[in-house]
Amino acid sequence: MSDIFHEVDEDLRRENYAKLWARYGKYVIALAVLLVVATAGVTQWRQYQLHQREAEGARYVAALNLARQGKDQDAATAFAAIARQAGGGHATLARLEEAALKAHAGDSAGAVAAYTALAADGSVDPVYRDVATLLAAQYGLAGGDPKAIIAKLAPLTSADNPWHPSALELTALAELKAGDKAAARATYQRIADDLAAPQGLRGRATEMLTALAD
Repeated sequence: MSDIFHEVDEDLRRENYAKLWARYGKYVIALAVLLVVATAGVTQWRQYQLHQREAEGARYVAALNLARQGKDQDAATAFAAIARQAGGGHATLARLEEAALKAHAGDSAGAVAAYTALAADGSVDPVYRDVATLLAAQYGLAGGDPKAIIAKLAPLTSADNPWHPSALELTALAELKAGDKAAARATYQRIADDLAAPQGLRGRATEMLTALAD
């Protein structure tokens, strides 16, 4: 008797499944097709991105080779194009290289402007933005406002910033240019006392402290 009930139950289930499939089967098929198309699209997109990165890398290397050959103008043009058209790390590195070529060519104002723009770009990794801030300060010391440079470097001088020894050294130079000898001595003392700072930098700070004591 239980077998009969079991068979009836199975028949009802099959009938219900058939009704469900008749009603919703087309949606199941559409969903399956959509999943296949989406998977293929993601795969193609990843392949496209890989190809783009490889192409950007090749263009970046070609621009570096131009710089190594002394073709600064051609290299600067190539890096500028990469900075405009590439994405992510290659664009950032290209902007740094373009600014460095301006500095190498004696265009300090152009270099400072390029580094400042990079430092202010919120889409760039903070590490590169900090590097750009340091380089803008370095090339801006000669003709820039030392107080403005000190203010821009201030966030980088905290002990938890990996660039703080270099930021402190540039700050001390800016303080000297501003005529604030006492502030410069205090900053150099911070560097000299910083065991985490590079030995060469601490040595320069110690030498400056001796010179400023006279």
